[in-house]
Amino acid sequence: MTDEKNLDVEAYSDSPVKHSDMSLQTESSSSSDEEALRAPRRVEAAQASTSHWRAHESYVELHELVMDRNSELRWMEASHWIKLEEDFEELGHWGRPHLSYLTFHSLMEVRRAFTKGIVLLDLPEKSLAGVAHHILDHMIDDGRLKPQDREVVLRTLLLQHSHPDESASLGTLSPGQLQQTDSKDAETTQPLLQEHLSIEMKTLPPSSEQEQPRRHGFTKPLLEKILPDSEATLVLVGCAALLDRPTLAFVRLKDAVKMDSALEVSVPVRFLFVVLGPDPHYTTYHEIGRALATMMSERVFRHDCYLAEERQELVKGLEEFLDCCIVVPPCEIANEQLFKTLLPIQKDLLRKRYLPPEKKPEIIKELEQQLKAEALSPEDEDNPLRRTRRLFGGLVKDIKRRYPKYLSDIKDALNAQCLAAVIFIYFAALSPAITFGGLLGEKTVNMMGVSELLVSTAIQGVLFCLLGAQPLLVVGFSGPLLVFEEAFYSFCSGIDIEYIVGRVWIGFWLIILVVLVVAFEGSFLVCYISRYTQEIFSFLISLIFIFETFKKLIKIFEDHPLKSQYSTNSSSTKDQPNTALLSLVLMAGTFFVAFFLRKLKNSSFFPGKLRRVIGDFGVPISIFIMSLADYFIQDTYTQKLEVPKGIKVSNETARGWFINPLGEHVAFPIWMMFAAALPAILVFILIFLETQITTLIVSKPERKLVKGSGFHLDLLLIVGMGGIAALFGMPWLSATTVRTVTHANALTVMAKSTVPGEKARVQEVKEQRLTGLLVSILVGISILMEPILKMIPLAVLFGIFLYMGVTSLNGIQLYDRILLTLKPPKYHPEEPYVRKVKTWRMHIFTLTQILCLVVLWGVKSSPASLSLAFILILTVPLRRFLLPRYFSDLELKCLDADDADVTFDESEGCDVYDEVQMPV
Repeated sequence: MTDEKNLDVEAYSDSPVKHSDMSLQTESSSSSDEEALRAPRRVEAAQASTSHWRAHESYVELHELVMDRNSELRWMEASHWIKLEEDFEELGHWGRPHLSYLTFHSLMEVRRAFTKGIVLLDLPEKSLAGVAHHILDHMIDDGRLKPQDREVVLRTLLLQHSHPDESASLGTLSPGQLQQTDSKDAETTQPLLQEHLSIEMKTLPPSSEQEQPRRHGFTKPLLEKILPDSEATLVLVGCAALLDRPTLAFVRLKDAVKMDSALEVSVPVRFLFVVLGPDPHYTTYHEIGRALATMMSERVFRHDCYLAEERQELVKGLEEFLDCCIVVPPCEIANEQLFKTLLPIQKDLLRKRYLPPEKKPEIIKELEQQLKAEALSPEDEDNPLRRTRRLFGGLVKDIKRRYPKYLSDIKDALNAQCLAAVIFIYFAALSPAITFGGLLGEKTVNMMGVSELLVSTAIQGVLFCLLGAQPLLVVGFSGPLLVFEEAFYSFCSGIDIEYIVGRVWIGFWLIILVVLVVAFEGSFLVCYISRYTQEIFSFLISLIFIFETFKKLIKIFEDHPLKSQYSTNSSSTKDQPNTALLSLVLMAGTFFVAFFLRKLKNSSFFPGKLRRVIGDFGVPISIFIMSLADYFIQDTYTQKLEVPKGIKVSNETARGWFINPLGEHVAFPIWMMFAAALPAILVFILIFLETQITTLIVSKPERKLVKGSGFHLDLLLIVGMGGIAALFGMPWLSATTVRTVTHANALTVMAKSTVPGEKARVQEVKEQRLTGLLVSILVGISILMEPILKMIPLAVLFGIFLYMGVTSLNGIQLYDRILLTLKPPKYHPEEPYVRKVKTWRMHIFTLTQILCLVVLWGVKSSPASLSLAFILILTVPLRRFLLPRYFSDLELKCLDADDADVTFDESEGCDVYDEVQMPV
């Protein structure tokens, strides 16, 4: 490498003076005596490294030598790192965490310093003073420090450590410089040296009475960000004119030691860097210190520092760190988007850095083998989807796994967070129950409506919370079931049979089907339903929601056409003035209020808690606002929600609370009793898909549920209760995905010590039964709200229907890829299915899903609409057996990967809908 004027290359050359035995040198000595002295220490260092091999999380502080307003030297904190860098800004406050950007020269100087500097491993010291003595001994032995300057440098290393505030910070103070003791201005630059005090840390009183409370106010939130069991690194950098060449000292203490007088927070210090030297030319000690601090905040290099037994291992770790750094050339960047092209390169570098087995020490390999052995231990047999190959074996396992924790399910609910979740989930469950109930009544001529759905939701919810294996599941009515009810009602009307009685026989067959599936552990089949099928299903339901909304709106305009004159004497509910326009306003208003309140939840307006409350209650708020607007418009007719008084059926003239399986008004045909098995299979498929996939989503490892789930038991309960509910003319239900994920999030306790820039970490989840139980009871009591419910216009419910259809498109990769067909490739996002799959092949894959959608829509619109679920299931073999013939494994992994991130704390542009591929 060419000679440069920055921290001189020769400055780090070997000194003719020998290092003491505490330093691990790069060149072996020819002296056998010296080698004999080093051998035991190397063995001891190796043993110490082995016993302390586990790398802790890190907190790093960078302190620089400055001159305060009293012309006294002191150490001032410049920045700190909790994985990301935080700097003190000129406005007098700490800035936001950000990625560290390092200069090329600073990294080169760090590499030279590590190669030739002082390295002390497993130093058995308990104080900063003891560490300073060892460093100075080595500096004198190396010829880097004159013996007469020892006291000057020692006192400098033990100067007071200050932390920035509004009155003093690195930006408001001038850099300090340690001068020669015979300097003319010694009295002003280093007055501490004139005092004849013992060599110890000089602690000065606070500069103001408010300093201590102010520091304490910041230290507390900072300490909450630091993970438990973290260890600190202290980096000290400064300019020392009395040194003729720069010096770096790296110290790893044998045991972490608390140095509260130096650090801002009480975290034990394991590593210490000291960089002193003459004024550099091409870089600054500030940049060198930032480079060192950033390296120590990176987990792989920090891990190497924990395990290093000699200098060469540290240098090797540094070189591997440099191999993964990206240098941006000094050219003008026309578009900031160009920086995004560096992300895949950086990810590839990180993948190479983290994954190669040759990088991992043997002790890590042994640990991984041990963990793998534990992972394959008999505990793996506790996997709820693992087949026992015994009749009802899965059901028995679910009961044995979950019921012993029943008492804790009650105790864990005694928490304020659970009470708040009850209030929130009640509205989250009530709004769709009212919406779907109103639409169900309209589609079935009130054979089932709001009252039946509320009673069914309450009873089945209570039973499921008492008996279910995963009480976090929220059972309710959903879009796919509404589509089936409409199709089955049309089918029964077409062949002139009683719809409500036909449902009873479907219920009987449902019970038979679920008993057979649970007996033979059929729940494992959910593993074969990939994102390909889920997204087709979700997209279809979203389209149906949106289409039905405008279909109903058009029907209103047909019943109440716009005219120049209306008959004022007509008492008919047809041809009413302004009804169509008001219905349009109510529907659009409800949709936009709910939609923008949801956007507000993920925006930057208002405090986080306030906007989350507003967003979470967006649907009931929108229903209330638009219903109130309709209430004040007295001179315009709008169709209202029909709700019976008390616990009554929606259509008392056509049915009661118990349905005669042989027929209510006419004898039910015997052939249909057996033919009902076919629609029962279709209903079972819908409930199976929603319930099992919802259980899979809520049971993801990232959610850290500890009590387990029970696919077989939950399926038996939900389908079995639905089958019995049909006898009473009530809807069958399923686990609802969005409501369940919302319920789980409401009961999730996040760790306070979340590292800035990292994803939220789960501390625990309140897995209990009482929240779901209380919500179900409250939904049942809501049937007594008839005076309020009957004031809700149907147009408002159409707006909620449209809202559910539009929001369900979020998180569906199929929808994103359809939009990409309309964009030039240069505007495509940096996603794996875009980067690793050719654009035309990605479009071909999307086309196959669109063709499936067209076929399903055609079936839905035909007399054979009941077979919709059966046609949907055919997409599973299509994906598993046909598509692999035309797409490679890599392409399918990118296009059909279940890569939805678990969403706990929703951020801007991201919420639970992005995690869920199933319809609401």
